[in-house]
Amino acid sequence: MNYLAHAYFSFGHPEVLVGNMIADFVKGRTRYDYPERVQAGMELHRRIDAFTDAHPATAAAKEPFRAHYRLYSGPIVDVVYDHFLANDPAQFTEGALAPFAQSVYRVLQQHAEGLPPRFAALLPYMEGQNWLYGYRLREGIARSLGGLVRRAAYLTDSETAFRLFNEHYDHLGTCYAALAPDVKDYAKRQLEQLIG
Repeated sequence: MNYLAHAYFSFGHPEVLVGNMIADFVKGRTRYDYPERVQAGMELHRRIDAFTDAHPATAAAKEPFRAHYRLYSGPIVDVVYDHFLANDPAQFTEGALAPFAQSVYRVLQQHAEGLPPRFAALLPYMEGQNWLYGYRLREGIARSLGGLVRRAAYLTDSETAFRLFNEHYDHLGTCYAALAPDVKDYAKRQLEQLIG
């Protein structure tokens, strides 16, 4: 799961949303420098990732990418899942994604002073290029895969990932459909456990 899913699975709790979005940018004991609900969001992020990675649907979704990308097939599938989430009418009714994306950017801007520096530097690009809405579009996925490759130490090619995404589109959609209700139920239960 990538940024859109982590925002969505914060279920409207602003501080949980902040923690969920910044979790990958906060290392070690520095997580305890944040308010309790932001910490809960970070923990929720980690639990969602672990659940998603262990799900049989994710193993199946990685297969088209594994030969070319090996361990990076996981992060590629995270981006792919956000595409199918953005286009899932059970999660975003017609016209709901754009205002949802704007509400996420607004919450993050309201907490700008407490964001980790690397995430704070990324946020203007996320908002300016509207990444969260962009996941809905195939060209948005091409852009996201390009960004993933730029940030990765050992990757140089995003075009193959995008080609494989298009070639295996129906298979990947089926994998998402198998995962989505399970991860949503899991995230709800974990959030209740974390914040009561």
